Amino acid sequence: MRPILWDSRGLRLLDQRLLPWQEKYLRLRTPQEVKKAIKDMVVRGAPAIGITGAIGLVLGAEKIKARSKRDFLAKFRRIAESLKKARPTAVNLSWAIDRLLNRAEDLNVSLEEVVEILRAEALKIWEEDIEANKAMGRFGAKLIPDNATVLTHCNAGALATGGYGTAIGVIRAAYEAGKNIKVLADETRPWLQGARLTAWELKKVGVPVEIIPDVAAGSLMAQGKVQAIVVGADRIAANGDVANKIGTYSLAVLSKENKIPFYIAAPLSTIDMATSSGQDIPIEWRDPKEVLYCAKKRIAPKGVSALNPAFDVTPSHYISAIITEKGVVQPPYTESLKILFGV
Repeated sequence: MRPILWDSRGLRLLDQRLLPWQEKYLRLRTPQEVKKAIKDMVVRGAPAIGITGAIGLVLGAEKIKARSKRDFLAKFRRIAESLKKARPTAVNLSWAIDRLLNRAEDLNVSLEEVVEILRAEALKIWEEDIEANKAMGRFGAKLIPDNATVLTHCNAGALATGGYGTAIGVIRAAYEAGKNIKVLADETRPWLQGARLTAWELKKVGVPVEIIPDVAAGSLMAQGKVQAIVVGADRIAANGDVANKIGTYSLAVLSKENKIPFYIAAPLSTIDMATSSGQDIPIEWRDPKEVLYCAKKRIAPKGVSALNPAFDVTPSHYISAIITEKGVVQPPYTESLKILFGV
C-alpha cells in the first residue's frame, strides 16, 4: 500500500479522492501541481502532506535556473513559502519544508550538489516517517487490550503517512502481535475518510472492521462496545492540545464521560513546541460545497448554506496519552513534552 511513489520521471500520488472505487495514480512534475494536489485532497494526512511537500520543493529546486547560490536560495524560498500555504493546520508541511530550507542554506557546495543533497534529505524524511510509524505501533500496541473493540476517526493509516500509519499503525501492530481486536471506523463526514479509506486499508491488511455513522459513537460507548479510541493528529501544541479532523473533540468528550482511554498517535514532527496551546493553531475552513454535496450530488435544499471547518481542537485534559516514536507521553503534557524534546 504505497500512497506516494517518486522516481526520475517525477512524483506519483495515489488519488485518494477516488478510493475505494478506483486505484489511480496522478503524475506530478512541478511544485505548483504538488500544491494543488495537497489543497485538493489528492493526498491528505499530516505526515503524507509533509513528505509530499518536501518532494514538491525538490521538484522546484531541480528546475531553478540561478546565477549564484544567493539567487538560487531566493527562488527556492519563494517556492517553499508557496507550498506552505497549501494547507495551514497540519504542521508537518511547514516542518518538512523548513528542514529542506535550512539544509540548503547550510550547504557550501555547487548548485548541482545542492539539489542532490536536497533530494536525499526529502527521501530521508520519508524513510524516517515509516520507521517512526512502526515504532509508534510497537509502543501503542501495548496499550490496546486483547479482545478489544477500538474506535478510530478519519484516516491515520498508510494513506495518511509515508506508508504504515500512526493511529492505524498502532491498531495494525496490536493485530500483528496476535491480539484479537476489532475496529469501528466512523464514517467521518464530509469526506468520508473513515468509510472510504480506513475501512479500505484495514480490509487490505486483514483487520476486522465495521463502519459506523459518526453520530453512533457515543451510544456505542455507553453500551460498552468500545474499549479504546486511537486517532492521529495534524498538530499538537506544547501543552498537549491536539488539532485533528473535525469530530475528534466530540469523541474525546464522550470517551471521558464513558471512562474509555483516548489515545493520540503522532510522530514528533507533528508536535509544535512553538505553539503554546490549541487556541493558537490555525484551523482550515474548506468549501461549503463539501458538506452540501455527496458524490457530486446536492443533498441539501437549494439556498441553504453550510459551515465546513476541517479540524477541531481537543484540549489536553481529554487525552489519556500521546504515542510517539520515542515512547508514550503521559500528562501533564506541558512538562512531559518538554522532557521529550529536551527543553
